[in-house]
Amino acid sequence: MVKISPSLLSADFSKLGEEVKKITEAGADLIHFDVMDGHFVPNITFGPLILKSIRKFTHLPLEAHLMITNPEKYWKEFADSGADIIGIHIECKVDHLSIIKEIQQYGKKACIVINPPTPVEKIYPVLKYVDMVLIMTVNPGFGGQKFIYEVVEKIRKVDEYRKMEKLDFEIEVDGGINRETSKIVIENGADILVSGFYIFSGKDYKERIESLRWKK
Repeated sequence: MVKISPSLLSADFSKLGEEVKKITEAGADLIHFDVMDGHFVPNITFGPLILKSIRKFTHLPLEAHLMITNPEKYWKEFADSGADIIGIHIECKVDHLSIIKEIQQYGKKACIVINPPTPVEKIYPVLKYVDMVLIMTVNPGFGGQKFIYEVVEKIRKVDEYRKMEKLDFEIEVDGGINRETSKIVIENGADILVSGFYIFSGKDYKERIESLRWKK
């Protein structure tokens, strides 16, 4: 079965701790924490203090998806606040391999993230070093966007590369994930699905989470 990672970007911010507890009890496998700086993407969301405040409401792994211009300056703050997985974008002008190794040496998992317009070949040089690859199926910055079907080919290519090179990183997909699109991305190699609007817009979080779990 694939893993489901609800995105807190679509949760009720006025009761975030309660929302985290609910999705944990509903059977989520991870929790996705979208960090936006208003520069790398045109929106501002959570910082490390909020991540630290929700850590006590769940035992699940927390993913800090850093949609920020300078991840090298801030990743450690999120790790210290309780993040188990740190995601950095290939589009950032940083030494990706150096940051990936630092994250792993710090005892956390490292994830490389790629946006829809970026050629998939850009991430190939780091794939043998990462624990996860996050493929965006919307342009990052806002929740509730429509799934970009053209990115499915990118998921398939990363899965093929993984098999060809005998690598064991997990493939995560984020953006416009619902009952219909979840089946498509799983069929093309996805292991983890990030879903925000679809899960949190339903009254029964467990039903929504389980409806995404197509068998591989």
